[in-house]
Amino acid sequence: MIDKLEMFIALANERHFGRAAEAVGVTQPTLSSAIRQLEDILGVQLVRRGARFEALTPEGERVYARALVIVGDVRAMREEMRAARIGLSGELRIGVIPTALPMVHRLIAPYSERHPEVTFRILSRAATEIMEEIDRLELDAGINYTGDSKRHLEIPLYEEDYCLLVAADAEEAGRDSVSWAEVGRLPLCLLTTDMQNRRIIDRLLEAAGTPARPIVESNSTIVLASHVATGRWASVMPVLIAESLGTGRGLVVAIPIRRSRAGNPGRMVGLIVARRDPHSPTVNALLTEARTLVDRKLL
Repeated sequence: MIDKLEMFIALANERHFGRAAEAVGVTQPTLSSAIRQLEDILGVQLVRRGARFEALTPEGERVYARALVIVGDVRAMREEMRAARIGLSGELRIGVIPTALPMVHRLIAPYSERHPEVTFRILSRAATEIMEEIDRLELDAGINYTGDSKRHLEIPLYEEDYCLLVAADAEEAGRDSVSWAEVGRLPLCLLTTDMQNRRIIDRLLEAAGTPARPIVESNSTIVLASHVATGRWASVMPVLIAESLGTGRGLVVAIPIRRSRAGNPGRMVGLIVARRDPHSPTVNALLTEARTLVDRKLL
């Protein structure tokens, strides 16, 4: 029954029989047969299908929501039993917003020292993708902007600060700090608007009376830094990203952006997992590691 529910979840997530079969490592006929058997067991049609997948039925949507809980609990139970036999092992899948990627090693390195049999898959994801993939059991955890989600447990890690990135020979390079209004008057290259970080920066520039009008947009901070290095553009980046680019030692430098009178303009970034009781042993260990980092002020 559990294997059929896992195949059904894969189909609901992928919305395509072939991709769902590939995701769970079976042939498409095997997956199609399992879905039909599940429908027979439950006595309802779960999937509307013609020549291909069309949609879940209303009953299918209800079963999908229940299946996520059941399969999540079974996976956690299996991992708990495995940990009781051989210790903590397995793979942790962690989705990370691009602006937090430089700090992930601070969480993973001490975890790996304590639990060497655990492996990690760290994936760069947009903020909304992280939450969706946690809900769909495709990620075990995320490092993302925190919010008020009742479905997720959040451990705040750090508040995101921003800096102006300019070429080393730019007029602004010698400044101790700049204001958001000054930033908005410069020719800018910024992240694309589908990125949560860009939307935060847009709001800050709007509040300073200088709405963002970037000349160049990219979803890659490396691309932005290379454009800044030409001396024709400036950019706004979280301090963590600027530090990871080696600012101050090369072609670009980072200048702090002064906080507004309202305080720190940044958003809180935290570790986010599904709200589940109990969590799997590997996720529990990750939560413990995150709380240790915060308590010891290591971020």
